[in-house]
Amino acid sequence: MVRPVIIIGSGGHAKVLIAALLILRREIIGVLEADRDKHGGFLSKIPIIGDDESVKNYKPKEIELVNGIGSVGLPYKRMEIYQKFKKMGYRFAGVVHPSSIVMGDVQLDEGVQIMAGAIIQPGCRIGDNVIINTGAILDHDCIIGEHTHIAPGAVLSGSVHIGAASHVGTSATIIQGIKIGKNALIGAGSVVINNISTGSKAVGVPARNIIK
Repeated sequence: MVRPVIIIGSGGHAKVLIAALLILRREIIGVLEADRDKHGGFLSKIPIIGDDESVKNYKPKEIELVNGIGSVGLPYKRMEIYQKFKKMGYRFAGVVHPSSIVMGDVQLDEGVQIMAGAIIQPGCRIGDNVIINTGAILDHDCIIGEHTHIAPGAVLSGSVHIGAASHVGTSATIIQGIKIGKNALIGAGSVVINNISTGSKAVGVPARNIIK
């Protein structure tokens, strides 16, 4: 049975997710938002039903959640939200836009979001709560750690490994076989030709570590 969903957050990423969910004909109960001034309003015609506590009106077996928190840097807030609700017993729905291309043997873990126009080639493994955003391309055998955000237009060649809770910026390019550690940030438009260590920020063409 496909359960109805509740979306956490009412920003731009949540709006894009609503559009995808409507195409997928998923029932959306409403949106959770911390700002009380927004309660009773709407996001893309979906009601904003309250703050995070409102989820307790629904048992974990009755609904699934969709993480609508986006990120423009390291995705700590998104990760915190995911972990908070998992501890409460809720499950996160995956969202795969029908215009994306995901090969049949790709492993998608819980709550993965594949946005419009993304391409994921054979042998890839995508961890919990990952965003593969609009138009991003992952070639064969890439491994993406949990909570990571691959931003719009990023291109990963074959066998790239990205550690957990990292961010690959818009239109960044990563050549084949590169390994990027956990909590790493790759700047928008960067070209990565060397491994990037855990906790680093790398920018430029070619990308260079600016924080170790």
